[in-house]
Amino acid sequence: MNFKDCFITAVRVLIANKMRSALTILGIVIGVSSVVFLISFGRGHEANLMAIFKSLGADTLYVTSSTQMTDQISGITRRLTMDDADALANTSRAPSIAIVSPLSEKMATVTYANEKVSTDIMGIIPNIHQILDYPLEQGVHIADADVSSGASVAVLGATPAANLFKGEYALGKTIRVDGRIFEIIGVMQGKGGFMPGADDFIMIPITTLQAKLMGDTTTEGRPVQTIAIRALSTERISSAKDEALSILRQRHHIREGEQDDFTVMDMREMLDEMKKALDVFQVFLASVGAISLVVGGIGIMNIMLVSVQERTHEIGIRKAVGARRRDIIEQFLVESALLSLIGGVIGILIAFLGAAAVNGVNIGGYPMQAPFTLDIVLIAVAVSTAIGICSGLYPAYRAAGMDPVESLRYQ
Repeated sequence: MNFKDCFITAVRVLIANKMRSALTILGIVIGVSSVVFLISFGRGHEANLMAIFKSLGADTLYVTSSTQMTDQISGITRRLTMDDADALANTSRAPSIAIVSPLSEKMATVTYANEKVSTDIMGIIPNIHQILDYPLEQGVHIADADVSSGASVAVLGATPAANLFKGEYALGKTIRVDGRIFEIIGVMQGKGGFMPGADDFIMIPITTLQAKLMGDTTTEGRPVQTIAIRALSTERISSAKDEALSILRQRHHIREGEQDDFTVMDMREMLDEMKKALDVFQVFLASVGAISLVVGGIGIMNIMLVSVQERTHEIGIRKAVGARRRDIIEQFLVESALLSLIGGVIGILIAFLGAAAVNGVNIGGYPMQAPFTLDIVLIAVAVSTAIGICSGLYPAYRAAGMDPVESLRYQ
């Protein structure tokens, strides 16, 4: 009995038992569509988060004060300062460093008319936009002249802009930050709802933040909380980190073996950790769908066992006229594989329609994605067919092992 005969017979059996076949196929449809859609959604979610993360400076080093340590000899509190940033920007001492941008932040109460929000006030210099990718929706960025003059100007992130102005045009209007008046010169585009903190800030010149909102100085210069560093290229990030460590240790008089009073964070390491977490998330999503697929496989096995029982007399006749054990096994395996394959194809189609329906849907400012790629389709078809074959193995071997005489007597 060749494969063509097995296939034709399998189709006839499925058609003869339409309702039972449809219900069995339904279990595979649910499993395959769940697995394919959840994997697609997980990949889209990962791609969106990685894009957001990279736009925040994924190939950047961030130097922060690990502690506000006090030198035991001089009594000076050691913190990062603008002078540290200037030293790092010296290309003769740090040839691998391309951009250095000091930052300071403070939570503050911001009011406009009757609206009030608490948000992060970020003191910056203009070159921060060569590190952080924040396109403007309206207006202009803070300029060098604003920093040098300590101007009271502000650029709003998407969240405070929405909360304060409720869709109202914001440019040229004034807000109060801890009671001090700032003119709005720009509003930034949002990054997305799954990282709401990425949009919840207001940028002002760092000199304005230091003078008007913090009033914080030391004998070693104007302090900053963070220094963002971008290397000349991705390949030179490690050497840029070594240069930054050497310069800051020398400036902070940290001898060999002593604890650093700052921390250099390599965003590539954080990106790798984030990737690992997202991979675990995808495995979890696939596992949820796989449970439905396993249940569908059990359904196929159950139906095939019933089919073997119902067709005992038929099996006896086939063996009596010369059907080999292999022929019986092939017949039932083809039937179970066909059930699973039909369910897999329908499941893939449903998953494709579901992915198309959610693509681009905006949820809380976050555009959903569910990319439908060929590898997902091939894996889904292969897995569904394999489950059908595996589910049919036991019923097939059970049918093949029947005694033909006893089978002919079965009614």
